[in-house]
Amino acid sequence: MTEFLFIRHGETDWNRQQRFQGRIDVPLNTTGRLQAERLAARLAPEPVAALYASDLVRALQTAEPLARTWALATRPEPGLREQGFGILEGLDVPTIRGQHPELWARWIERRSDFVLPGGESVRDFSARVLDAVARLAALHAGERVAVVTHGGVLDMLWRHARAEPLDGARACLIPNTGLNRLRWLDGRLQIDAWGDDAHLADLPGTAPVTPLAR
Repeated sequence: MTEFLFIRHGETDWNRQQRFQGRIDVPLNTTGRLQAERLAARLAPEPVAALYASDLVRALQTAEPLARTWALATRPEPGLREQGFGILEGLDVPTIRGQHPELWARWIERRSDFVLPGGESVRDFSARVLDAVARLAALHAGERVAVVTHGGVLDMLWRHARAEPLDGARACLIPNTGLNRLRWLDGRLQIDAWGDDAHLADLPGTAPVTPLAR
C-alpha cells in the first residue's frame, strides 16, 4: 500500500477570472501563496517520504513551503500536469462563447473522447494521470507521499476511486490547497478524506470553487 496526500495548487488570478489555464504557466496570486503557507503549517507534523508536484509553476510554487517545512526537494512530475485544453487555454467563458460557440457546445456535453483542437481528451488525460500515480505507488510502496497537482487531475482520481464514468460533469468539490487523502492498494485508489481545507477557515478572499477554475 502507498498513502498519498494529493493537494490542489493554490489560487491564481486566472482561477478568479474563470480562465482555462491548462498547461499555461500561471503563477500563484497573493491569496494562493498564503494558502500554500497555511497548508505547510498544517502538514508540518506529518512528514512524508517524498514530495512531488506537477511541473507547472502554480503547482511548484504551492510545493515550496512544504519543501521547506519537510526539508525535502520537490520532484517535478509531468504526468500530473493539468489536462491540455488546446485552443481554449487562456480564455474565459464569455470569450469562448463568443469566439468558439461550437467548441463550447461540445465541451459542455462532457464527453470523454472529445478533443479540443490542440488539446487532450478526458480519456487520454485520465490514462496519463493514473499511469503516473501507479508509477509513484510502485516506487514508494509502504510509504506516504505528497503530490501537488491540479483540479482536473484530482477529478480523474475521484472518478477512478469511486468507479464513476469519465463522461459527465465533475461531481466533487476541489478547493485550492484542499487536502485529499488516498491510498493505493491492489492497483486501485481508495479515498480516506476529500477536499479538506480547514487550514483556510479564516482566510478571506478565496475564490469560489467551481468546475471551471482549472
